[in-house]
Amino acid sequence: MGAPDGERLGPYRLLSTLGAGGFGEVHLALDPQGRTVAIKILHPHVAADTTALARLAREVETMRRVQGPHVAEVLDASLDGARPYLVTRYVQGRPLSAVISDDGPIGGDDLVRLARGLAEALAAVHAAGVVHRDLKPANVILTDGEPVVIDFGIACALDSPSVTVSGAILGTPGYLAPEVLEGTEPGAEADLFSFGATLAHAATGRHPYGTGPASAVGYRVVHHDPDLEGVPGWLEPLLRECMLRDPAARPLASTLLARLDAEAPAARTAIPRARPAFAAVGVQEATDVQDAVLRAPEAGVHAVTTREWRPGQRPPPPGKPSAEELRDRRRAVLHRRWVIGTGLLVSLTAATARNPLPEVSLLFLTAYGLAMLVDGGIALFARRNRTRMLVDLAGAAGAIGLWAVLSAFFSTLTLALALGTVVFVVVAILLAG
Repeated sequence: MGAPDGERLGPYRLLSTLGAGGFGEVHLALDPQGRTVAIKILHPHVAADTTALARLAREVETMRRVQGPHVAEVLDASLDGARPYLVTRYVQGRPLSAVISDDGPIGGDDLVRLARGLAEALAAVHAAGVVHRDLKPANVILTDGEPVVIDFGIACALDSPSVTVSGAILGTPGYLAPEVLEGTEPGAEADLFSFGATLAHAATGRHPYGTGPASAVGYRVVHHDPDLEGVPGWLEPLLRECMLRDPAARPLASTLLARLDAEAPAARTAIPRARPAFAAVGVQEATDVQDAVLRAPEAGVHAVTTREWRPGQRPPPPGKPSAEELRDRRRAVLHRRWVIGTGLLVSLTAATARNPLPEVSLLFLTAYGLAMLVDGGIALFARRNRTRMLVDLAGAAGAIGLWAVLSAFFSTLTLALALGTVVFVVVAILLAG
């Protein structure tokens, strides 16, 4: 499928390929406001399944309601074109699976932070009526020590015989709940099983049901207890409860935080609440992309200017100016007012001084004109702001023209009285301010 860098897809400009997996190819891209996002372009065989696309289209609006610092929010989608795609927040970090593989098990305060973050993510997902279905270490990105869950709801929405091989299980054995392996429609309880398995792997560095062929791992999930040796004592009872074979016996996502607070009191006081400290927005492939973000071509990303988007903030709708654009407009308005105000004052002063002191009158006009030329030149060559240069030139020309009119039609006494009034008003305004 390989979309080339620089290609446009709808209103988005693709920067580089992050990776590919079972559902599609993931690209780092820029949205119309210049923020980084991640776009998942669905594979042709997925795009050809109208039933799966229709189901995904129905789920997208629900998925967009999921918000929080620990989930990669769905921002946009286009599912009715020749190349259907999803847009989510781009999360810059390392997959949990890669962190464990490279650095070993996670413990202490970091494990508490991971457990709380995953619990908050599942609570947000389930509160919106979405089931993740494929929560696993590769679908958790660690950024600044905080976990972010990606790809929620996509696996469940695209579960279709045409999308997967007939008879295949959509997901990762060892992290899928027993009821899913047995062919039962998954509910929110299945995510709690995956939560327990993911934390068990993080705490021990081992897969809780071992390794080997998918069929063997799946058999252990259905018929054996998980390997939780090495899991801290404050966490083991909660994980065992989450990984019970009976879905009804597992706790709710909404109660996980309270349970964690009760069972890890020392760690709870040491760990602050999660802070949203993520870079700009996106999605990352759930299966094969574990280190793809670290391998993204640097030149394609850093050659452009991007703006950070923080979780909890909805991107401004198309056409709405950003904060930077509003500041630039405000500066332009203040500059125009300054040019007009100083031009009027210089013209009035020079016209008043024309008869008694013609040299002073000429000095005022010359100094003002040179100031406008210098400012316009700086704007043109340093900031390439032609509008500001035109305003400066117009201000200089207007001041000279106004000086000629005032000198021709008003007496020196009248101009002196007007100048005194203007100075008095300006001083009064400054003192009042």
